[in-house]
Amino acid sequence: MTYCVALRLDSGLVFLSDSRTNAGVDHVATARKMSVFENPGERLMVFMTAGNLSISQSVKQVIGEYVNAAGKTIWTVATMYEAAQIVGEAVRIIYDREAAKLEKFGIDFNVGIIFGGQIKGEGCRLFQVYSAGNFIESLNENTYFQIGEAKYGKPILDRVVKPSSTLDQAAKCALISMDSTMRSNISVGLPLDLLLYGEDTLAVTRFVTIDEKNQYFQMIHENWGKQLTAVFNGLADPVWNANPDTVPNVVLAKGSHNEPLVQAPPAANANPAQPVPLQTLAQGPDSKEQH
Repeated sequence: MTYCVALRLDSGLVFLSDSRTNAGVDHVATARKMSVFENPGERLMVFMTAGNLSISQSVKQVIGEYVNAAGKTIWTVATMYEAAQIVGEAVRIIYDREAAKLEKFGIDFNVGIIFGGQIKGEGCRLFQVYSAGNFIESLNENTYFQIGEAKYGKPILDRVVKPSSTLDQAAKCALISMDSTMRSNISVGLPLDLLLYGEDTLAVTRFVTIDEKNQYFQMIHENWGKQLTAVFNGLADPVWNANPDTVPNVVLAKGSHNEPLVQAPPAANANPAQPVPLQTLAQGPDSKEQH
């Protein structure tokens, strides 16, 4: 498995990918999931993949060779939308060639792609391409795309990133998202590829491969958990069976009636003892009234 995330901002694009392809106690392998199609000053496109590595590598190869019905290639199309169409066509070509053969071995045709960048004459654009070759584009309502092990790193993105975020803010958020994912899932791991693209630069200007010695990522790894713990400890514990008008942080208001959905046992297994009443602030554990 893997994890890739890309963010579309007012000021440009941020791309981040891990390199884990297999994970287990005796089998860990790596392969880079980010590729760049660059003609400096004219176009810059970034391609990231998750899923079956052989499929994604084949798709990448076809993208570089494909000529569409209009006689255009990834290097000559006028818009990023047309470039995304070529990526989708490449996926379909590999599907037609490989899917039936893979199915005979019980292997699903599984590939996820994030594709984005800028072609001179238009703004930055970002797309997510699916296994069927169809795709969607990032708009202000969805400023980022994730593929692979997305769930662990999603909350921080939802809370922090917005179109007005700077490239560095988005990069920090993406790295926290990646660190959270690596913390919870062994199938995602170092090294990472991080690329920040400023709108209208039309070239790679900020790129780094991050390993376990990277100073900034180590700072995030060591401090993010500590600061989360500090915030957690700073939140009050819930208060039960109290008046919310006079006591703060009440989770159950005094006098309210809340019952769980209880499945009663069969009569043959029923316990003749009466259930213990809910303890209140005026009752001790022995059910005797305290004075």
